[in-house]
Amino acid sequence: MTNTATHISLSDTFGTPTREDWLDIVTKALKGGDFEKRLVSETRDGIKLQPLYAQATAAAPIGATRATAPWTLTQRVDHPHPRSANEQALADLEQGTVSLALVFPDSIAARSHGLAVETVDELDAVLDGVALEMITLRLEPAASGHRNATLAAALAEKRGLAPDKANIDFGLTPLSVAMATGALDKDWQTQTAGTVGFLRKQGFRGPLLTCDVRPVHEAGGTEAQELAAALAMGVAYLRTLSEDGVPLGEATRHLSWTMAIDSDQFTGIGKLRALRQLWARIEDASGLTPAPIAIHAETAWRMMSRRDPAVNMLRTTMATFVAATGGADSLSVLPFTLALGLPNAFARRVARNTQNVLMEESNLWRVADPAAGAGGYEELTEALCQKAWTLFQEIEAAGGMAEHLAAGKFQAAVATARDNQAKAVAHRKVPITGTSEYPNLAETPETVLDVPANVGPTPSENEDVTFPPLPSLRLAAPFEALRDAADAHASKTGKRPAVFLANLGTLAEHNTRATWIKNLLAAGGIEAISTDGFTNSADAGKAFADSGATAACICGTDETYGQLAEPTAQALQGAGATTIALAGRPGDNADAFKAAGISAFYFAGMDVLAALRELHGVLGVED
Repeated sequence: MTNTATHISLSDTFGTPTREDWLDIVTKALKGGDFEKRLVSETRDGIKLQPLYAQATAAAPIGATRATAPWTLTQRVDHPHPRSANEQALADLEQGTVSLALVFPDSIAARSHGLAVETVDELDAVLDGVALEMITLRLEPAASGHRNATLAAALAEKRGLAPDKANIDFGLTPLSVAMATGALDKDWQTQTAGTVGFLRKQGFRGPLLTCDVRPVHEAGGTEAQELAAALAMGVAYLRTLSEDGVPLGEATRHLSWTMAIDSDQFTGIGKLRALRQLWARIEDASGLTPAPIAIHAETAWRMMSRRDPAVNMLRTTMATFVAATGGADSLSVLPFTLALGLPNAFARRVARNTQNVLMEESNLWRVADPAAGAGGYEELTEALCQKAWTLFQEIEAAGGMAEHLAAGKFQAAVATARDNQAKAVAHRKVPITGTSEYPNLAETPETVLDVPANVGPTPSENEDVTFPPLPSLRLAAPFEALRDAADAHASKTGKRPAVFLANLGTLAEHNTRATWIKNLLAAGGIEAISTDGFTNSADAGKAFADSGATAACICGTDETYGQLAEPTAQALQGAGATTIALAGRPGDNADAFKAAGISAFYFAGMDVLAALRELHGVLGVED
């Protein structure tokens, strides 16, 4: 039998739709809704993100130094005691880690603990049994960076390791430390050139200097501000080395970059891609042939939470995906309990295996720059480049990064961005799962190691120039403060602060708003006293009196509010309620509701932090 099947091309059959065709369908679906408001969003830099992009057919992949190899899996070593730190390091190396990041008490990335080492023998003890020639060693940037670099060099000499065989990122970055501490030695360039000169003379390959912009991210800076700072630091370090006689071509090879990556997939990938393009522009302008730069990424401290910390596993997994697909050369994943204290072996294992799984099972490293050619990513990358370049030029016009910091201008710009983001968090436009959204008052505490904290990135006594530092702040901290205050109140009084829910009508009528209110209250550590639902105000008043609560919130539909909200509020007031709220916007009934005793209205888009703080005051919770 002859096969007479005909092959039909679907594209030929249906044709190729245009953007105008798509917009016509979308306009009909929106039924008069505003396209910009409904479907177009903005990044914190004001870059518009469209719902649909055409393929960028002319785009080419942006090269990374690890184009044909996996990224370097890095694990923090931050236990204060050398022997325990050594046990951590060996366990990590046995389970797939190929790079160790040494965190010192004054490292800008130290969170609660750091290696208490002062001598080369103590550093040797931390790395006992570690074959330095087989791993990459990263010195986390610190106020004691010059000393730490000297110790690492001395350790290589003690071990008989040839400097050109040592893979050490020395982490020197006086400007990053200055951002975090608010102090900078007036002779920082001379000191930096001296340490770099010593390491170069010894024969170390480096990188020797890193442009670490994690302080900008932790202070609430935007992606463009991070990128501008990264460029300004890199240029400042190039000038420092060049003035000391180091050829530009060699000087640029001594640089690396360190970036914080959070769970925002689009801006994270765009940020990493933009950094490579921007620095290539710097090299080209300097008469150099652009070459791939070394980028170390760390999952962002700013996104970590102390409440429901298991959610941090999801955040860091997403950040790992972003860093890997964005082209980071090495990556450190923060353990999910780090905000609570020194992580135990389980938390360190989860951090390590987050990378192992995505590297070895998901094979994320096998595609170089997977975002290349995707219209959305290409346009975002280009827009970030333009925004960052403009900010970089402003920094340069002010005299460079050091002068910009000394004048407080950079800090002021970051503060504006931080305030805008804080407002979005307070209004829950930026939700924090497990903290501001879906909190669990009955969560089981996670275990961390019982080791006293010993950190603090402080300036040395020789610092001459001081200015406001960039604060290191987590997004969840304001809500966590409310939870802490409520827990302290419960511990002191034996009873958690509570609000009576005067649910009106059937379960179907009040459940949506009652559930929403319950979650809102829990974000402030406040318990919701639930009820089955009332069809008359007298029963609501009696139940409230029996509950022992002092505050109430009426929950129901707009229809039941029209019938029962006012008499219920009056009944609650008669039963002793000092504060009465209503779930939802009051609409045209605002005056009538307020006259009946309703003093607060809780609705989506409100300032939740302000409302909860006010409610704490009513309930006698000391914040």
